[in-house]
Amino acid sequence: MRPRALLVVLSLALACGCTAGGQAGPDIAVGGDFGAEPEIGFPAGGPSEDLRVREQMAGTGAVVEPGDLVVAHYTAHVWDGRDNRLLASSFDQGVPASFPLNGAVTGVGKALQGHRVGSRVVAAIPPEEGYGPNPPGGMSAGETLFYVIDVLGAFPAGAAAQGSGGPGELAGVKITGGPGERPALTLPDGRPPAGLETEVLFRGRGARTQAGRLLVVQYEGRVWGSDAVLDSTWRTGRPKAFRIGKGAVIPGWDRALTGVPVGSRVAMVVPPALGYRQGLPPLVKPSDTLVFVVDVLAAY
Repeated sequence: MRPRALLVVLSLALACGCTAGGQAGPDIAVGGDFGAEPEIGFPAGGPSEDLRVREQMAGTGAVVEPGDLVVAHYTAHVWDGRDNRLLASSFDQGVPASFPLNGAVTGVGKALQGHRVGSRVVAAIPPEEGYGPNPPGGMSAGETLFYVIDVLGAFPAGAAAQGSGGPGELAGVKITGGPGERPALTLPDGRPPAGLETEVLFRGRGARTQAGRLLVVQYEGRVWGSDAVLDSTWRTGRPKAFRIGKGAVIPGWDRALTGVPVGSRVAMVVPPALGYRQGLPPLVKPSDTLVFVVDVLAAY
């Protein structure tokens, strides 16, 4: 499914840097606890000319790999030796950011790859490792970036729900595949149900999801009456993340995935009124009923 536009905090997906050639970390004081907005003390004078990174706090979770979807809290500044202005902060958004590591600029991958979930990474990025001569709005060419990034999670391509349960059936839709496996869907002939149908196939052991939280999911979607896959994170090779209960996805998802324990696999049949009401050309007509299987991997 294409959850309306999963608008991630842009500046984190754009920026952060990394250890390069054994360079020492940036000479900037950073205080505060992991997961809390950092206290930053910039030194007098301008930034260094090379890429500098340090691991301020070492995590003990999974190692961040190039193909992972990363979830992180961050603060981003321009380091110019004057006002060192703030560019963006996920703390101001109320939820962490999510971004594919290998879809970001060079500095992001270099900074975070190989660190563990639970780490705080501090990075100063010179222009050639960031935006170079064509920066986005709010920046000037040649400016150095400074990031403090708390790595909350990293999710590989094959991540799947590990809850208790197994194959199941919903409104005639058969779903196979056990915990930790990609599901397979077989849709029936005939007319779809008129209303929203949901079923938790695997029940996770995590906390229940709440409106406003960032969910990390794997999913596969179909249009009732079609053999073609509408969308699949398993097929594209990376989980996705979105805020639940805030209109970031279709209404059927907001209803079916709020209050579900993390680690669950949820099947749903979504009627047109709770799906893409205007359609999603050329894939979905306004009159189409949709079928989804969603693995809830994490909530932040």
